[in-house]
Amino acid sequence: MFQVDAFTTKRFAGNPAAVVLLGERQLPDGLMQAIAAENNLSETAFVGGPEPSEEGGQTFHLRWFTPACEVDLCGHATLAAAHVLFSRRLFLGEAVVFRSRSGPLQVSRSDRGYAMDFPARPPAECAISEELIAALGARPVAAGQARDLLAVFDDPETVASLEPDFEALKRLETFAVIVTAPGEDCDFVSRFFGPRVGVNEDPVTGSAHCTLAPYWAERLGRNSLHARQLSSRGGELWCEVRGDRVVVIGQAVDYLEGTILV
Repeated sequence: MFQVDAFTTKRFAGNPAAVVLLGERQLPDGLMQAIAAENNLSETAFVGGPEPSEEGGQTFHLRWFTPACEVDLCGHATLAAAHVLFSRRLFLGEAVVFRSRSGPLQVSRSDRGYAMDFPARPPAECAISEELIAALGARPVAAGQARDLLAVFDDPETVASLEPDFEALKRLETFAVIVTAPGEDCDFVSRFFGPRVGVNEDPVTGSAHCTLAPYWAERLGRNSLHARQLSSRGGELWCEVRGDRVVVIGQAVDYLEGTILV
């Protein structure tokens, strides 16, 4: 197992993810969930393979578990998994393809780190509920719904200062809540709250930018965007909106490697 800090160039920043290399092993779902709970990180990625692809190359299987459940897409743990494969020369090509619950995901090397090709999840405008206002402790100026509920504010200071009621957030009928605002030294900022899936606040959330990037691309009128996530650890991302896909780019740094005894 490896632990990698994603969307950062400094240890103890960004978002830590565990990466478990399975090779040809098959682990029961319950054991993978137990390992993720024991790690107590926002995500543990399980990587199986490689195996031949129909195109003649190699693919890997990729699954993501929070301490509480399996999820359908996770950006920082995908970045961490690609970093482990590339940095340890377990994959020698320029772009690795992961088979996942969100379809094939390609990760390639970039001058800014690793570029992940993800499905876009643009938000549909929705009403701002009193329950959302009470849970966040502030009234957003707009809201949208994709997998996650997007709450938009006017300034980054409001986003940074939010102290949400996580029990109230847990009662909202949504996977998670993203809060966002225009940035000062970047295009936009965000935070991500997922108490329903066992992660009160995720430090840096790649999958959230599948919703954030299309929203801000339309609002700002351009498809290349620079983003920061304002958690206590902080993180930096670059996004490119390409039709129904979003390329999320970030860097990663190693923290730990070891052996799991099961």
